[in-house]
This record gives sequence, C-alpha cells and structure tokens, in this order.
Amino acid sequence: MQPTSPQLLDQVNDAMHAGARALWDVQRPDGVFDYGGEKWTSVLATVGAVSALHCADPVRSADLVVRGVEWLCRHQAADGGWSTIRDMPSEAGPTAVAAAVLHELAPRRADETVRAARSWLDDYGGLEAIPHREMAAVCRRFYARAGWLDAEDLPRLPLGLAAFPRLFRELLDFRAPLVAAAALSQARTRPRGPAGRLLDRMGTPAALRLIRQIYEHEGMTGEFSEDPWAAGLTCEALARSGAAPDLVALTVEWLRSKANPDGSWNMMPLDLTWSVYAVEGLMGAGYGADPRLALSRSLFHDRQQDQPFPAFGCPAGFWGWSSPHGWPAAVETAEITSALACMPGGREDAHVARGVEWLLAQQDGRGSWSLCVRNTKVDNCGPCPHTTAQALVALLNAGVPADGRPVRAAVRWLLGSGREDGSFDSVWYRGHTSGTSVVLEALVKAGAGGHPAARRAADWLVRTQRPDGSWGTGDGGTPGTVEETAWAVWALLSAGRGADDEGVRRGVVWLLAQGSEGGWPQAPVSEFIRGASRFPNGGLTNGLALRALAAFLDASGRRPG
Repeated sequence: MQPTSPQLLDQVNDAMHAGARALWDVQRPDGVFDYGGEKWTSVLATVGAVSALHCADPVRSADLVVRGVEWLCRHQAADGGWSTIRDMPSEAGPTAVAAAVLHELAPRRADETVRAARSWLDDYGGLEAIPHREMAAVCRRFYARAGWLDAEDLPRLPLGLAAFPRLFRELLDFRAPLVAAAALSQARTRPRGPAGRLLDRMGTPAALRLIRQIYEHEGMTGEFSEDPWAAGLTCEALARSGAAPDLVALTVEWLRSKANPDGSWNMMPLDLTWSVYAVEGLMGAGYGADPRLALSRSLFHDRQQDQPFPAFGCPAGFWGWSSPHGWPAAVETAEITSALACMPGGREDAHVARGVEWLLAQQDGRGSWSLCVRNTKVDNCGPCPHTTAQALVALLNAGVPADGRPVRAAVRWLLGSGREDGSFDSVWYRGHTSGTSVVLEALVKAGAGGHPAARRAADWLVRTQRPDGSWGTGDGGTPGTVEETAWAVWALLSAGRGADDEGVRRGVVWLLAQGSEGGWPQAPVSEFIRGASRFPNGGLTNGLALRALAAFLDASGRRPG
C-alpha cells in the first residue's frame, strides 16, 4: 500500500464540494431534488397511455393517440428497439409492447418500424427470453391484441383467488391490482364453463374492491402510483371488462392531463427516491446542518403516509416513490427513515419512530423485507437482500438495539441469503454489486463484519473490480458505472479497508475522472421491471458519488478544510 497523496485528497475534496453545489442546483423550493426533466419521457408510459385511450376514449382522445404513435415511431433506436427511458440501450419489454401497440393502432404508418422491432426481438430470443415472467405475460397480452398470438392460448388469470385477499396479494404482491383488472377483462372476453363462471363470480367483487381501495387511497384521481404505464394497463382492462366506468372515466382524464405536447408521457415521478439519495450524499459531504436540508426534511415529513394501504395489507407510516398518497415501498421507507434519523435530532423525530414502527410491522416472518407485501415469495418483489439490508441500516441508525430480535432475525436471514460466490442479490437494481455492497455495510453496522459471509462479500467486491478501477454488475461483461463504483467504494470503506487500500483508491480515481462540472453521468442501473426495463436515477448517481468521496476523505483522516 502507498499512502494517499495530499494532491489526491485535494482533488477529492474539490470534486465533493462541486458535486454538492450541483445537487443544490436541482433542489426545488419544496425540497425535492428533481432529476426528471425532459428526458424522463418513457416508452412504457406512452404505450400504456395510448393503448388505454384508444380503447376507453377513442373519439375524444384520437389526437393524443396519433401523437403518441408518432412519438414512438420517431424515438425507435437505430437497432430497431426501444428503451424505457429514451436514449438508453434497447430493452425487450418496451420493444415488444411498443411494436405490438403500433401494429394494432397504426399498421400502415408503422409497418417498417414494427418490422425492425420484431427483427430486434428475434435476435434477442423472443418473448421467451424475457427473464421477468410477469412482463413476458403482459407482452403476450399485447401480442394477442395485435393478432400475433391467439388469445385462447393465453393462460387463465386467477380471478377466483381474489376472493381470498391475503393469499391473492401474497401471490402477486404489488402486481395484484394489475392482475385483478386483467382478470376481470379476461372473464368477460373469454367465456368459461359453469365451474369457471362460478369462480369468476366469487372473485369479481373482491378484485374490484382491491382496485377501488387503491383508487380511493389516491384520492380517486385514477393515477395508479402516478404511473401512466400502470394506470393505462388498469384503465384499458377495466374498460374491456365493462366494470367500474367511473374509475375508467377519471383515469382517462388523468392520462389526458399528463400528455406531453410532443406526444409522449413521462415515467412516474420519483420525488422521494431522487431526494433521499441526494440528502444522504450531502449529509456525508458535511452539509447535515445546512438550512436547505430543512426543506427536504419537511418534504419527507409531509409525504409520510398517515393512512394504511389495505390493498397490500400495510399499516400507516410508510413512504412511496413520490406522492403523499402513493403505493408503499419498503426501500424508500427504509432509506428515508435512515436519512431522517441521521439528521440533527433525528432519533427524537416522531416521523422516524413511525417509519421504524412500519418497518418492524412489515418484517417478514423469516427476518427479511419484501417490497410492500409482508411474507410474499413473489419473484422480484421479495424477500430481497438489498431491501433487507437497507431496512436493517435504518433500524440501527434510528437506535433499535443491535441485540434485539428484529435486528438479530434480519442478520441471520442475510447471512444465509448470499450466493455461492459471496455476492448478494438486489431486486430493484441490476446485477449484484449494489446488493453485495449494501449487505456488507449492513452486516458491519450490525456487528457481523467478521462473519465469513461478510468477508466473502468483501472479497467478491475486490475480485470483481474492473481493470480501469470501476465496478459494473460484477459479471465482467458490462462497463463500470458511477453508481456501482460508488456503492463498492463505500462498502469497502465501511468494512475497514482504508483510504490507502489500492482497490479503494483506484475506484475513487475512476470516479474523479467521470465527474464534469460537479455532476456524474447516469446509467440505467435501477430496475423498473427486472431484467426487462431499466432507468437511470440522477439523485442516486450523484448522491452515491458524493457519499463515496466523503467516506474516502473521512477514512484518510485528513479531510481538507
């Protein structure tokens, strides 16, 4: 090891404060660090909206549908595909549904566009190659409407199971309302025998009740998590079912109100997700007492939800992705609880106490945490090592005893959840660098940093560092990103590898080289639909980079003034 040079420390310090200034520049008066902007337009959001409006409001919304079709055609990538957020690498999920809806709504106008997309999908391996089963199932429903598949060959959706709400949500997690709406549509459009009709009659009232519970929780706006993709899928399915015309009408109005002049719709806003990572980065950089953070503290206070979410069996006290009446998310609840707890006087904050109470209530019986439904085993929703580690860090930061049952149960589950190579999974971020990094931090914080599982996690991070000093997914096949490099640097420093560690220093030097005018380039590491749809998150990118640089300075013991 060579001692870290004063020149490198000065460079890191300068980059850290430049990064902080860039973060402050995007803070809104309401405390949100806004990383939406013009590039937040989304292929999935646009497909969901135009498909729903064509079905539920074809005459009045015909102009919006035409503009949406034109926007999709204009923004097809040169390789024939589409990405969730434009100007990112093409992905199977957005490409499949965009091609199908264009063929259905504008077969002549979009003929060449559709042929190029289907060629891209053939090279990808078709719908069978999509790793997310539920996304592949949605794509097949779009294909059936386009005439590319026989609707009779699609599997029956479990409408009858909706009569057993707890089982239904545990089997489907946050997809329960989308499946409920699609099942209602299928029950009307595909006749069944006597036994099947009986099951459908049993499940119909409960399916409608679940959807209405969400609709009413959100103030009867029809926004469905402020996501045009989810709102569009729900609206179209209900319109085809003939059920809930009042809900369909208001969802149509909401979709119309969110159309952009260029014909697109934006992805759901992530006010809280952007902001919490920005806040954590700024606190790490020494701005914890800055009065501007009071705006974000008030934001978090105001958007903590004081009503339960019965559709998912959740008590009050959680946070969602953006609004004060959105869907519950364990990841955001853990991160915001942790951030508030680390602010001055945070452990006495009543909102922290309510966040802790919610996390404790939502801990799975096995010790883990899932996305939003307790004890679910649904693929890609939980239990999740990354989510569990974030919840564990939040509890410890808030003062929950490390020797208490919830913490011990979480640690025990994490120790047994690793992969054979030492890495850990993450449901909401790609690859294994993020999950491994967050789990390592949590185990160290809980006093289990000496456990073989923690040592294997650290060794995996060291082993998967790329030759240029960065980290990617960990499989060696992807370029490094700011997000994954910052996660890894932070985790290794948390595990006791100092600023003089060669791997840590190489990671920091790589981060410095990526910075420009105080900001860092975003990469699509966040999973919208796992393995099929990703998006970048500027708050995550810049907040993580800032936190990693600050931790490096702290580890050096020589942070410049």
